[in-house]
Formats: sequence, C-alpha cells, structure tokens
Amino acid sequence: MRTLLLALLALAALPAAAEKADRDKPTNIEANKMSSDDARSMNIFEGNVVLTKGTITVRADRIVVHHDAEGFQLTTATGVPVRFRQRQDPKDGKEGAWMDGEAQRIEMDDREEKIELFDKARVNRDGDEVTGDYIFVDQRSDFFQVNAGKSSPGGRVKAVIQPKTTAEDAKK
Repeated sequence: MRTLLLALLALAALPAAAEKADRDKPTNIEANKMSSDDARSMNIFEGNVVLTKGTITVRADRIVVHHDAEGFQLTTATGVPVRFRQRQDPKDGKEGAWMDGEAQRIEMDDREEKIELFDKARVNRDGDEVTGDYIFVDQRSDFFQVNAGKSSPGGRVKAVIQPKTTAEDAKK
C-alpha cells in the first residue's frame, strides 16, 4: 500500500500537458511497407516506422492507425520497444520540457488525448521517471497512473523524482 501511495505522489510531480499545438498538426509516417483498408478506416505501417505529429515522434516496428467517423485517430504502435518523445507545454514561463517513454506497445487516442503504455513501460519527464507494466497518461488533466505487473521487477512500480528548486530556493 505504501508503494502505491508513493507512486501516486510521484505521478503528481510529473505533469503531462502535451503541447497543445500538436493536435492540429498533420500526422507524417515513414515505413518500409504500408497497407490500407478503407472499409475498416485503417492504415498499417511496418518496418522501421517513424511517426511524427508536431513535436511527437514515435519509433516502432509496426503502427496501425484507425480513423473514427469524425476523423480522430487511434494509433497502436508495437515493437521491442516502441519509443516516443513529445514536448510539453511551457509552464511558469519556462520552455516546455520533453517527455519520453518506451514500452512494448503504445496506444495514442487523439479524441481522448491519452497515451497508454503496455509491458515494460517507462516514462521520463524532465529527469523524473516512472516504470511499471502499464502507464496511463491523460494529457488533458495532467494525470498519470502506473501499475505494476508481471514484467515489473518484483511486481512493483518504481519512481525517481528529482529535487526541484524554486526561484526562492536559488536566492538562499
């Protein structure tokens, strides 16, 4: 129970507000192979896949992009591992920090503005890092949730939180 409480406290220190301009950018994907299924509103990219959308970059072995009736994308990336990187919105007058992560599978939902990382998941933001079997990131509300599982060492969540100095601390 104490580990869960510590992990939840760690998540509060990891704001996840993705750069808002990213949602209005086109999605660019490069791969060794592509197939399209218009009947299912789905595109499949395979082999050294690189997806970019604004400041988001995803590198995977395979990416499947589904489009809903309103044009929103649900993207599923798989690989060993899948890696992503995204700039966060500026905060407190500072330039936006970078958030990066990796997992065996990453799902990104444009409509809900959420990212889910499955199996051997890790997210790092500005030196703070969480690891577990599953990580959920809600980009609208700056909420993280990390769960341990079978691929987490000892079945536990791990968090590393860097000390933060404020302008007041720096003056002392």
